[in-house]
Amino acid sequence: MKQPNIVLIIADDLGHWTLGCEGNADAVTPHIDRLAREGMQLRRFYCSSPVCSPARASLYTGLMPSAHGVADWLRLGNVNAGGDTAVEYLRGHTCYTQHLAQAGYVCGLSGKWHLGDSQRPQQGFSHWYCHQRGGGPYYNAPMVRDGQLIAQEGYLTDAITQDACRFIREQAGAGRPFYAHVGYTAPHTPWLNNHPKEYTDLFADCRFDSCPILPAHPDQLPYDQFADDRSAMLQGYFASVAAMDAGIGDILATLEEARELDNTIVVFTSDNGFNCGHHGIWGKGNGTYPFNMYESSVRVPFIVRAPGRVPQGRISHSVLSACDWYATVLELAGIAPQGAGRSFADVLTGQAERPQAEACVYDEYGATRMLIKGQHKYVKRYPDGPNLLFDLGRDPNEERNLIDTAPQDLVAALDAHLENWFALHTLQAADSRYAGVRGFGQDKPHGPDGFPEGAFKQEMYE
Repeated sequence: MKQPNIVLIIADDLGHWTLGCEGNADAVTPHIDRLAREGMQLRRFYCSSPVCSPARASLYTGLMPSAHGVADWLRLGNVNAGGDTAVEYLRGHTCYTQHLAQAGYVCGLSGKWHLGDSQRPQQGFSHWYCHQRGGGPYYNAPMVRDGQLIAQEGYLTDAITQDACRFIREQAGAGRPFYAHVGYTAPHTPWLNNHPKEYTDLFADCRFDSCPILPAHPDQLPYDQFADDRSAMLQGYFASVAAMDAGIGDILATLEEARELDNTIVVFTSDNGFNCGHHGIWGKGNGTYPFNMYESSVRVPFIVRAPGRVPQGRISHSVLSACDWYATVLELAGIAPQGAGRSFADVLTGQAERPQAEACVYDEYGATRMLIKGQHKYVKRYPDGPNLLFDLGRDPNEERNLIDTAPQDLVAALDAHLENWFALHTLQAADSRYAGVRGFGQDKPHGPDGFPEGAFKQEMYE
């Protein structure tokens, strides 16, 4: 079989519940829904951290944050401008894109990177149209083209789509397989006055029944961007998803016109989940303090279309981790395993399932770590808690914390499993538990002796 092209489309702050193919009647996502109809939908797929940069670093490296050292979203180290100094946070690590490039793939990035040194192509990429930071306005957005810092004219989602389509057209038929990384900033804030009227009008009369109206979670942090009118915020959120979906339709049409669609593995996912009122929270893992690991924060969509490789119209409930995409994408590309993670290509090809009863999935953010083992979710907050235990089989909405009522031998067994696993997957110098993470961003990479003093601006957390 011919070596496949690969297109990875990654949204930013997209809750798994947002999509039509997940049963959301409010959604306008026909092209993402098409991917689900023509491919496989993984309904129990988990990011490795419920915030942007750590989750993306894990997707690329196959390592947990306490191994790759990106502990929070990156506030500094993105560009050489405005008092910032570019830092390559993944220096010393090998992303799967390097292996793809070494195997003959042409790798192109269109959109969000947010792993430092955004002005310079790295990790095997040769095409590099990159967001300077990680988020910001959708009009006159701060981007990098040909190494130059620019203010992108027009609507950013369209610009990212157009760049990705241009890359695909240039590579189609060139004799080498290509990997296109399409990093949309949608549906990340800002939501108000930042999206075309043709999309916001789609939701002008929507009641947004898919988003619960609940009392504020006791741990909710008072972010200014979540203080606006609920209907207006949701109108912007869903409009940004609809605009991204239209862009995905253009990418699929470009692949089809280039006669590359059926030899291309198309993947749609998100960096982390998001709460729009779920559990009384607005935001993701750092929408609260202590950080939360609710399903709406850590479970993300993962859809794969690959005719002849992946069965069509299949929904899998296998419990899987984004850390294992590294090994999976290499296997799908026919590249020898490189030792990071466990490939789930067998699930994608319909040869196996990994049911909840056999589940072992891990997540971490700063001093909060999570284990899903079987039907139980255990959340441990160092050093003092409060810890959480949910029975996802009986309580899928995570409404009853069983930490004080469950058998203590069960809690002890889960705690020992979590401790033992992370001991094997943590580097002392990168241990996120000691990084002082409060959700307000990381300033510097860790050094050989751990996170340096001052790496995190503590005054932000007081």
